[in-house]
Amino acid sequence: MSKSHAPERAAWIALAVLSVVWSLNWTVMKWALNFCGPFTFCALRYLFGTAVLFALLGLRRESFALPPLLPTVLIGLAQTAGFQMFVQWALVGGGAGKTALLAYTMPFWMVPLAWWWLYERPRARQWACIALAAAGLIFVIEPWHRLGSLRSTALALAGGLSWAIGTVLSKRVFQRTHVGPLQLTAWQMLFGTLVLCAIALIVPERRIDWALPFIGALAYNALLSSGIAWALWLLIVQRLSTQVAGLTSLLVPIAGVLFAWLLLGEKPDVAEWIGIALIGVSLLSLNFTRPSRA
Repeated sequence: MSKSHAPERAAWIALAVLSVVWSLNWTVMKWALNFCGPFTFCALRYLFGTAVLFALLGLRRESFALPPLLPTVLIGLAQTAGFQMFVQWALVGGGAGKTALLAYTMPFWMVPLAWWWLYERPRARQWACIALAAAGLIFVIEPWHRLGSLRSTALALAGGLSWAIGTVLSKRVFQRTHVGPLQLTAWQMLFGTLVLCAIALIVPERRIDWALPFIGALAYNALLSSGIAWALWLLIVQRLSTQVAGLTSLLVPIAGVLFAWLLLGEKPDVAEWIGIALIGVSLLSLNFTRPSRA
């Protein structure tokens, strides 16, 4: 691959790593709730995750300069505080698999937001890919079966919307400034973490059981899922179009289904296999399209 394609290649490698880390983490987050309240866990994982990101900035000798303040704060409120608070709360009454799949309606929220804010209008072929991926996600979610409580479903969908807002705002910052993905991730996470810590202090929850499994779950989230993985996500958002970044993120719940089959013996049923195939075809087709601007 030529040097001109190197940034895009790095984004696809980042996506592969991200798919493994995040798909496994839904089970880890659900497991952590046996030892800690949801808001306390959110605050702890991002508190340590933020420290990891600023440490990486120092190790890589990148700039510690604050990106544009207002957009960075808004990204932190949406992508860190809003998304994580909603999905962790949803996990209290919903299963890890279904919550993850509902949260990954994010790409479909992103399409109108990117069109509105970034003037990224999908072409006809991209609309077809989006429709095909939406149909595939419906087959994987299987809404004709019980999805858990109505509250859990609504919270997971709100988490997907929050993530979409944060992603589109991040793309806008990358288009208008020269801020790096790691730099923006660290600062937005800091602002979002302050909100999560305030909520954890206000909302009464059970005391933390500092058992070894909880410490392991917290370490996984702080170092990988909350720290490095979010930096990889903004690298993907920076280097791929919004539609491509959003739809390719569907690899994460698909990987989650396959990992559940491999590690837990939860074999996908016929509908899930149909959904995986539809999403796979849509992603392959999407790779041959380019976004247009209004």
